[in-house]
Amino acid sequence: MPKLLVKPRKKSGLVTSVTPKSAKWKYVGFDLWKTAKGKIAKGSDDKRETCLVFISGKGKVTVGGKDFGQVGERMSPFEGKPWSVYVPPKSKWKIEATTDCVIGVCTAPAKGKLEALVIAPDTLGQEVRGKGSNTRHVTNILPETDPRAESLLVVEVITPNGNTSSYPPHKHDKDNLPKESYLEETYYHRLNPPQGFAFQRVYSDDRKLDEAMAVEDGDVVLVPKGYHPCATVHGYDLYYLNVMAGPKRIWKFHNAPEHEWLMKK
Repeated sequence: MPKLLVKPRKKSGLVTSVTPKSAKWKYVGFDLWKTAKGKIAKGSDDKRETCLVFISGKGKVTVGGKDFGQVGERMSPFEGKPWSVYVPPKSKWKIEATTDCVIGVCTAPAKGKLEALVIAPDTLGQEVRGKGSNTRHVTNILPETDPRAESLLVVEVITPNGNTSSYPPHKHDKDNLPKESYLEETYYHRLNPPQGFAFQRVYSDDRKLDEAMAVEDGDVVLVPKGYHPCATVHGYDLYYLNVMAGPKRIWKFHNAPEHEWLMKK
């Protein structure tokens, strides 16, 4: 099994790349681009769909030769909803940064049934999950109810300082619908202020997988299976971008039974 904590490999350009090959799984891919004003990010994939998430910054977007104009608005992932762009397979995409940009490139297998489009912030649903010190704020970019993707499930979460998230612990590693769906997952983490840290644990019932990680600003965590709760510390808010995909575009999770009593509090 690959190392679950992925650190940025450089400061600009394509700073992080998680592929099915590097993660030793089948469905999810995630790249992270950091581009200065005037620089270009680009890519294409013949067999995979892509969701370009403007984590921060603005850029001129072209997909398959079609000009989508300037996309993006917020300058921090902690400020409002994101702009995103859906890219079908066999379509080249390019972003020319008009400000400094951080772009999440989320990919999964697809057949090419859909057209390229801009996903505007005012089309995104938001919700608050949990209560007390388990409260977090969710922005659904491509939930399972959204027909704008074939395989991808993409969501942003902000967890206020001192709170837990993805908690009580849950998993989605069995293709056993309607009880549970199989979904690989990545977490791209950011901290506010950026010098902070948080924690994430990834573990299975039999503990053959059991890793606890200190995550810092810009880190990616792989979740090939098992439970995967997070916790941030006093004074530092935690943002993460989740990418999920599997054999079916359904998010059905199983709570750790020993912690499910927390749902009744």
